[in-house]
Amino acid sequence: MSIKVLVVDDSALIREVLTRMLSRDGDIDVVGTATDPIDAREKIKALNPDVVTLDIEMPNMNGLDFLDRLMRLRPTPVVMVSTLTKKGASETLLALELGAVDFVAKPSAEYEGGIEAFGAGLRDKIRAAARSDVRGRAGRIEAPKVAIKTAAAPAGALIAIGASTGGVEAIRAVLVDMPLDCPPIVIAQHMPAGFTTRFAARLDELCAIKVVEAQDRMPLLPGHAYVARGGLHLRVERSSGQLKCRLGEDGLESGHRPSVDVLFESVAKAVGPMAVGAILTGMGRDGARGLKLMRDAGAYTLGQNQASALVYGMPRVAFEEGAVVEQAPIETMAGRLAHALVRLKTAA
Repeated sequence: MSIKVLVVDDSALIREVLTRMLSRDGDIDVVGTATDPIDAREKIKALNPDVVTLDIEMPNMNGLDFLDRLMRLRPTPVVMVSTLTKKGASETLLALELGAVDFVAKPSAEYEGGIEAFGAGLRDKIRAAARSDVRGRAGRIEAPKVAIKTAAAPAGALIAIGASTGGVEAIRAVLVDMPLDCPPIVIAQHMPAGFTTRFAARLDELCAIKVVEAQDRMPLLPGHAYVARGGLHLRVERSSGQLKCRLGEDGLESGHRPSVDVLFESVAKAVGPMAVGAILTGMGRDGARGLKLMRDAGAYTLGQNQASALVYGMPRVAFEEGAVVEQAPIETMAGRLAHALVRLKTAA
């Protein structure tokens, strides 16, 4: 059964390009297009699409205002179509906070791999959105939070986190609960170049800990989190007795750069049993192999549970392959990470 999509954009050219790209493989059916949110509202009622693609800048009503209303009144999987600008990045992150499942950057001549790669990526995101649990998330009763007094750990300890679709909000949920005495945290979130700078800055505004975009050879410090830069792999290496970030432009791994597998594998080698790992919401299998290597190296590993994951793909594969010691809802993930660190302290 094909996935029904409504394309919402005030540009006739973008509507045409998206429709052509989405229809290519035969499993996605563009059932309609809309020129603005007023038009979209009527067509969502009439056509009942499985997924909506939504532009932010449109006449009559801003796309963010429309998204906010849609998620409150009729939760529907939405993929934002964003511009590669600083303003576009900020608005896209706000859209994800409001409930959008994912986003794509508008196709341009600079798109890595060209228009065909853009189309393939767009279709994958639509498929993931169609399988996402947007309605379930809207009605889910969250697990009660317990304030975390400490996440202190022995010198040399490290937390590694990987995520994809739905990960922007999942990572925020973990980091806002992290106390200042936590060990360094390294993060691989599937996100294109140009967006991770704003993502790290937004997290830094919301969290007690310091959150930065990773730079090559940057030392890993307690109370800090390091977000992999879009378009670059992040690895952890031990140099002169100190853990540091290493950035690499080598090939895609598991279809991604940054790749969670690449980060986790480096953590398994450089940190071993002093690491704690968590794989969060996302489509595909990136991170499962790396998390298994971490577990085999003695690290404590967690996976987001199905009930709280927007897309239970990456955590499911990791769990099925024996990479996950414990599954947990996202609301208690920071607490479970802190508890695992206490075990390190006790063992030391």
